Amino acid sequence: MFYKSSLFTTFLFVNLFVLFLSCDDSNLNKTQSVSLKINPVVLDSTINIRALEIKNNTIYGASSTGVIYSFEADTPQRIKEEQYNSPIDSIPPNFRALAVTNTDVLAISIANPALLFKNGKVVYSESHPKVFYDSMEFWNNKEGIAVGDYTDNCISILITRDAGDSWSKLDCSVFTDIKAGEGFFAASDSNIAIVGDYTWIASGGLSSRVYFSSDKGRSWDVTETPIIQGESTTGIFSISFYDKKKGYAIGGDYTKPKRDSLNKIRTTDGGKTWNTVADNQNPGYRSCVQYVPNSNGEKLVAVGFSGVDFSSDSGLTWKHLSDEGFYTLRFLNDSIAYAAGKGTIAELRFK
Repeated sequence: MFYKSSLFTTFLFVNLFVLFLSCDDSNLNKTQSVSLKINPVVLDSTINIRALEIKNNTIYGASSTGVIYSFEADTPQRIKEEQYNSPIDSIPPNFRALAVTNTDVLAISIANPALLFKNGKVVYSESHPKVFYDSMEFWNNKEGIAVGDYTDNCISILITRDAGDSWSKLDCSVFTDIKAGEGFFAASDSNIAIVGDYTWIASGGLSSRVYFSSDKGRSWDVTETPIIQGESTTGIFSISFYDKKKGYAIGGDYTKPKRDSLNKIRTTDGGKTWNTVADNQNPGYRSCVQYVPNSNGEKLVAVGFSGVDFSSDSGLTWKHLSDEGFYTLRFLNDSIAYAAGKGTIAELRFK
């Protein structure tokens, strides 16, 4: 009896220990279990698409040749193409920033002159040797913001309060700490993050900081970050917030895409403080990061020209899912996203 009892006890202990290890391993490796299927929707080798939005089940993409693509998620084969043209010359506008409200589609071109279109009509233009607008978002159907590089030693921020019919540029006096060599990246139309009235804008270059406004762009505070910076090719390329506390930013140096240290930062206090995470771990340079909807801020996806990566632990560790290159990404729901890049818009299904 003693032998059988001891054997049973030992057997039970070993099995419970194995079960514990198995459960623990499963929790530690949740990131490893996700799979990805990529379904191309738009294929055109002559274009680049860095601006992507999803509104009411419709996917919109703004291209480098002035074409706005749109299609319904349920009928992706029915692709609409609307060509936007410059009223100034024959050069098609190169779009890298796009915003969609319930009633309007807005896009702004890069380079000089900057042309901001609302439903195909130019509503704002700006001429300057250094003009370059990088990103655009709306708080609601009436109020929106666009951000661009420094002109005349001042950050360029445009605000609309009338649904994009008119835009005004913030006076430089709003910002008290101007740093030379600080700019913004037009890599993915995702260096602006909005939650309610809260707004975060991520800069890069010689300095890489986060601009924060709690009143829809009327006043601003600036926070330093520990991300890699100091060169014109370094810094934050994309920022995303799950709620008013949890945020994540990614970037690096696009000329050294394999460098994976000091290129991922996280905040849990609304951007007051930032900490580097996943140093010397995959991924390296990425141009866009987005939270997965309905994930409590635990799941994120990052894309860049070197591939697609997924995290299930708030960005502390990452799983490389694909070498397929994209510039930008937006989620339709918690299992389907759309990504765009060189010559393509594709549906990404996560399982």
